[in-house]
Amino acid sequence: MQRLTEYGNRIADELPAEFYREKQIHWVLDIAEDGMSAKLLNRKVPGRQRDQVLSMPVPYVQRSGTKVPPYLLVDTAEFVLGVPKKAKDGSVTEKDRDEAWRRHAAYRDIALRWASGVEDEPEAQAARTFFAAGPARCNLPEEVEAKDTVALMVGTRWLHQLGSAQQLWAQEVRARKGGGTERTGLCLVCGEHRALLATIPEPVKKGAIPTAGGSNEGQLISINAPAQGREGATQLVNTPVCHRCGGRAMAVLNHLVTSDRHRRRFRDDGVLLWWTKKPEPDSALAMFFDDQPDPADIAHLIDAMNNAPTPAAAQRTDADAFYALSLGLNNARLVVRDWIDVPLPAAKANLASWYADHGVWDGWTGQTRYFPLWQLALCCGRWQGERYAPDSAPRGLEAELLHSALHGTRPPARALPLLLQRVHADRRVDPPRLALLRLLLNRSPDPQDHLMPQLDKDSDDPAYLCGRLFAVLESVQETALPNLNTTLRDKYFSTAVNAPSITLRRLFADSGAHFKRLRRDKPAAQKALEKRLFEIYSKVSDDLPGHLTDVQQGRFIIGYSHQRHEDMARRQAATERKNAAVPAQSQTAPDTATA
Repeated sequence: MQRLTEYGNRIADELPAEFYREKQIHWVLDIAEDGMSAKLLNRKVPGRQRDQVLSMPVPYVQRSGTKVPPYLLVDTAEFVLGVPKKAKDGSVTEKDRDEAWRRHAAYRDIALRWASGVEDEPEAQAARTFFAAGPARCNLPEEVEAKDTVALMVGTRWLHQLGSAQQLWAQEVRARKGGGTERTGLCLVCGEHRALLATIPEPVKKGAIPTAGGSNEGQLISINAPAQGREGATQLVNTPVCHRCGGRAMAVLNHLVTSDRHRRRFRDDGVLLWWTKKPEPDSALAMFFDDQPDPADIAHLIDAMNNAPTPAAAQRTDADAFYALSLGLNNARLVVRDWIDVPLPAAKANLASWYADHGVWDGWTGQTRYFPLWQLALCCGRWQGERYAPDSAPRGLEAELLHSALHGTRPPARALPLLLQRVHADRRVDPPRLALLRLLLNRSPDPQDHLMPQLDKDSDDPAYLCGRLFAVLESVQETALPNLNTTLRDKYFSTAVNAPSITLRRLFADSGAHFKRLRRDKPAAQKALEKRLFEIYSKVSDDLPGHLTDVQQGRFIIGYSHQRHEDMARRQAATERKNAAVPAQSQTAPDTATA
């Protein structure tokens, strides 16, 4: 809450007035400048025209119970116009009608209290004349519902935006949330003696935090039952927070959960909010939370991590800091899942390490590919033939990977078996899965598991060599029989990954028939593939493992992918050399004919 309050002080110009919250306006009560009449303007829009919605910050405070008090000036039609609630069949009970008039009377009282205290604003005087004459007088269309939000204006000015209205509303909220008495003490947030809150005035907006259960507003601090508080104390007795800090911290939370730049909503449930101590924008941080980060920005971030600072720069301390707050929702309580408070250079180093650990070399483009967080989580889901099934990713995996990235720690232990299960079930190894697999192995405590982003010809790891061997055997088959419907990968990949000894020896023996065909049709390819195959097989033939652990299976798959990408790069280079030779021959042909 200290960090939220500090951030709120920095972005005060971006926040709404104290105890104001963004809301959609459904109706506008346009009061005449003399206050003698008013007309109701419809601002409801169909669901397909959301861009035309009228929305603005209006007075707000959390309220509950049966005899709820009114907001100042902007409230529901039940308060502003006395419109009662209707049953499903359209009928209105006498109880609901009486409650609507009670609420309307309370609304008029607070509106008159504000208007009577303002002498120099003609808009306030018009409102006083209008409400002093009795219940609101205007034609009520049939489509006005009790829950619709109604705002007031006189001429061209919104009444709730007047400074006098904002000041009175802040005083009203402090009186309501102070518990009825002026309790002062030491605020745990700012460390000063001030008037204290009895309850936090503003919860996080309903629907702002994704949740698997029913959506609700959420409180960051709330003690309702004596069993929950120290010595049976409820509300904020044991967690004293002043009015200013409580209101500012929650206003900042609501600002962050609606921000496109500083918010990351998880696909299953929860949200992560982040900000920095200093106001300068940082593209490296925003890039990480982007759905499609720019590879050039990532390369620059990794280079900055690898370049050691000069002695003079190393002596300087960067006072900037990185903050991240991961929140979930349990009924009406916010759950703080993670809190990060680290120097900004440390946060950048963790993100650079994250990209460096999962980057995948692309043999087609000759560049390293990096993947957004959501895609690394989704690749553990089910493959549907053209894409991953949207909701098939393991629940909570994206949040766990985010924790690993920001803290620079190992990914969750469950990620590797989940990923291997999907690889075997789908018979698919694509770049996102390869990237996650490389990340899991590069963050293993065993240095043997750490693998390069592209082919490592010097590696003597049996599992890695087995993967390379299977890739070459597959290339042999593809070159000899290019149009097969079922390849070696379709039939034998899973068995080769689990038990390479039996499978690879059999496939190596069967490759003789393919080489015989290549010797007849493509002798150059036969020589190159045979040399490559025997070179790898000779390194592992005496030590073919009978069974591979999960980590070894990961090294097998990476070895397989590295060899495949290497073979692709060789074929592409050969094609380019061949295409370059054809124009050269066509240019020399006319000279030869002339001679």
